[in-house]
Amino acid sequence: MMNKRLLSIIAATAILLSGCGSIPSFVRSLAEEAESRTMAATREEEAGTITPVINAPVVAQPTPTAIPDAARAKFDEEEAVLINLYERVSPAVVSIAVGRNTGSGVIAAGSGSGFVIDTAGYIVTNNHVVEGADRINVIFSDGTRARAELVGADSYSDLALLKVNRPAERLIAIELADSDEVKVGQRVVAIGNPFGLAGTMTLGIVSARGRVLPEASSSGQGAFSNPDIIQTDAAINPGNSGGPLLDTRGRVIGVNTAIRTNNQVGFGQPVNSGVGFAVPSNTVKRVVQALLNEGRVRYPYLGIQGAFSLAEVGDQFNLPVERGVVVGGVVEGGPVARAGLRGSTVSRSTGRITSLGDIILAFNGQPIGDYEELIALLVKNHQPGDRVTLTVWRDGRQLDLTVTLGERPR
Repeated sequence: MMNKRLLSIIAATAILLSGCGSIPSFVRSLAEEAESRTMAATREEEAGTITPVINAPVVAQPTPTAIPDAARAKFDEEEAVLINLYERVSPAVVSIAVGRNTGSGVIAAGSGSGFVIDTAGYIVTNNHVVEGADRINVIFSDGTRARAELVGADSYSDLALLKVNRPAERLIAIELADSDEVKVGQRVVAIGNPFGLAGTMTLGIVSARGRVLPEASSSGQGAFSNPDIIQTDAAINPGNSGGPLLDTRGRVIGVNTAIRTNNQVGFGQPVNSGVGFAVPSNTVKRVVQALLNEGRVRYPYLGIQGAFSLAEVGDQFNLPVERGVVVGGVVEGGPVARAGLRGSTVSRSTGRITSLGDIILAFNGQPIGDYEELIALLVKNHQPGDRVTLTVWRDGRQLDLTVTLGERPR
C-alpha cells in the first residue's frame, strides 16, 4: 500500500515506493509509433518488452477553461498556462483508497493517486498502491466515489490498470505523450494526493532520463530492473504514487512511482528531497495493452547475473576498448549461456573480478555504453523468442553471438 511501500531510498539505493475486455480507444493508437520505434539492472539483468500498442491515443479532449480578461491581467503568462493546465487536467486525476479484509470487516490499508486514460473508465496507477487490496475505491475530483475493478497489474514496471463503471460524459481522460521526446530541463507538473491532500499540484523540471529502478518482486533469479525511468525535482511524496507527471501541455509523460530521500516525518514516512522518479508514458502504453490483451506482461530474458562498467575494471586488466559492458555471471542453461557467452569470475570476499569474462560491445549492431542502455534496448524492442546478436570482446578479438531470448522467470 502507498504509505507502506513508499520507502526511503538511503545512500545509493533507489527503492520503489515501491482481464481482458474490449480494448479501449486509447490503446488502438500507436501504429506509427510501433513502426518507427521498436520498446536496469541492479545486480541482475533483464527486462521485458511488450507488443507495441497499435494506434495513437484517442482520448476525450476537454475544452480549455478560458481565463477572463480581468483575471488574466492578474497573472503573468507562465501562471496563466499553469492555471489553465490545472483546470483542464485535474478532473482526470483521482485519489485511490484501498482496503483489506480482516475477517471482521474491511479496513483502510493505504492510498495513492491515479488518472483516467480512457472515457471507457480505465485508470492507471502504481501496482504497489493496489497490491494485495481486497477493495479499491476511486475518488474523483468532484468528491464522488466509485468501486474499481483491477484489470491487471505488473510488478516489474510497477503499473496497474483499473476500471470503473461511470458514464463517459462524466469522465475526462488525459493524453499520453511520447516519452521518448522528453528533454532534460523541460518543465513538468505533478498532480496527486500527497499525504491525503487531493488535487495537489507541484512544479519542477525533468532532471534526468534513463534512470533504472529495481522492480519490487523477485523471482528467485535475482532482482530485475525497470529501465528508462524519468527523474524529476517536482515534489513527490507519500500519496503521489500512481499520479501523472505532465508536460506543460497537460499530457502525461510519466507515472510518479518513487523517491530517493534521507528525510522522514512522523511514523517514518519519507518526504521529498528533490529526487523523484516516474515510469515513462511509452512504458505505460505497452504495459496497458499487454494487460488488456493477455492479462500479463511477458518479458524477454538474457540470463546475465550482474555486470561491471569498464571504468570499474578497465585499468585492472588494461583493456583496449573504451565502451562496453563487462559480463559478471551467466545463468547456467540460460539464453546467453546456451549462446556461449562467458561470464567473469568474481571474488566473493572482495567483489572484484579475478578472471575476466566477455565484454559486450554492441546489441544488434548498436554500441552499448553501459548495462542500463543494454536493458533499455531489450525492454523496448524485443519479446521472448526473438533472436538478437551480441557483439563481444574476448581474448583480444571481436566476435558475434546469436542469442534466442527466453522469458523472464516468474
